[in-house]
Amino acid sequence: MAWSNSKVFMAYITDSFNNTAALDLNSDTIEAALFDNSITPSQTVASASTAYAAGVWASGGVSDTPSWPALGRPLTVSTSGFSSNVYTFDANDTASADATTDLTNVYGTLVYDHTLAAPVADQGICYIYLGGANSVVNGSFTIVWAAGGLFTATA
Repeated sequence: MAWSNSKVFMAYITDSFNNTAALDLNSDTIEAALFDNSITPSQTVASASTAYAAGVWASGGVSDTPSWPALGRPLTVSTSGFSSNVYTFDANDTASADATTDLTNVYGTLVYDHTLAAPVADQGICYIYLGGANSVVNGSFTIVWAAGGLFTATA
């Protein structure tokens, strides 16, 4: 099936609402790890299967160390909050560490909480489909997040 859309993990929402995990989008280190088209992300997996290096995220990673390490690049200036009954999570666009990046066949990214160690280390927040194969050779790879944020929820 492979990549076809972007979703927030249901486990992330459940764990946030039930206070199962101390997830904090405003102060935790949030990472974006890149993946190829050999995986099929699922919104409804258990918390442990949303984590970086677990479930489908255990393989298919795309990296170019040190430009874009397998572990991902951190989101900068992450913000979240309500306005007009809409909750938005946003961040600055995420770019490789230098302009000599060599990445091919990038289809999507896992956005996960790298600060969280328990009950699930590196728990996934959401996954973002990049619309097809993306590559860069000897340049900077940049994820330009949607103008409306990584995700929104209406209350």
